[in-house]
Amino acid sequence: MSPEAASRIAADLVQNVSSVFRGKEQAVRWTVASAIARGHVLLEDVPGVGKTTLALALARSLGLSFQRVQFTSDLLPGDIVGVSVFSQSREAFTFRPGPIFNGLVLADEINRTTPRTQSALLEAMSEGRVSVDDTTYELPDPFLVLATQNPLDHHGTYPLPESQLDRFMMRLSIGYPRRDVERAIIMERGMVEPVQALEAVCSSDALRAVQSMASRVHVEESLVDYVLEVVERTRTHDQIRVGVSTRGVLAMMRGVRAIALMEGRTFAVPDDARELFVPTLAHRLSMTSGGQDRGRSEALIESIVASVPVPI
Repeated sequence: MSPEAASRIAADLVQNVSSVFRGKEQAVRWTVASAIARGHVLLEDVPGVGKTTLALALARSLGLSFQRVQFTSDLLPGDIVGVSVFSQSREAFTFRPGPIFNGLVLADEINRTTPRTQSALLEAMSEGRVSVDDTTYELPDPFLVLATQNPLDHHGTYPLPESQLDRFMMRLSIGYPRRDVERAIIMERGMVEPVQALEAVCSSDALRAVQSMASRVHVEESLVDYVLEVVERTRTHDQIRVGVSTRGVLAMMRGVRAIALMEGRTFAVPDDARELFVPTLAHRLSMTSGGQDRGRSEALIESIVASVPVPI
């Protein structure tokens, strides 16, 4: 596969998803980039702005099996990864896979469940497999998690632990659509959701090929040093208790390679990194004042990036 072909596939994905998830091209672009970079996405916003539609549209566009899991306070880890059930006919335990064994899993309102259940996703998101009763089970490839999170001032929410946040490549906010877009949605929308009619524009094999090509995109040492300088300043900032981890840097660089490939290039440039600093790094900051403040963490990343010279 050529870089041009990979770029066309990415463009087709963005166009297909945007045909039903309208007016949010940047969010769609970054979500597709995360899929190419084998990353997971956290969508943080108020209910009803289309987070579920985005996830389902991406799954249909990629031809992946899809499962939505509604996270509630009584959800158990076994409800996600699966359980072993004793079979009387076989006189042995049989594993029944949970909804995590799908190509794209929507973890809806992930911060409404307890930390114990939230952590059930950690191994799956990091390694593409789960362990149940001392047995390891491989997950599908490709495997993507899109999680939605309500703002923490909503009733009945549990803040995601730092280790969980670090597994998400990007944190995105969708926001309300523009008035003209919202009017068009209302006028065109009938009794049937248009996302149900979406056809796949990329097969699993094609996505794996694009992912493999993205991993080979060249990154100059000067660009790596530029990113590391930004990261180092998050670790020494007086308003930041814990800065970006090495895992966070690696995730960002996978995203940078994906963006470069989406532009039809076999090499990354500083603008690729500048595009992704906020969505890939801001959610990894732990503030000295405690808590999670999306606006403040994103503003800090923007100020740090502005203070670091761009390599020529």
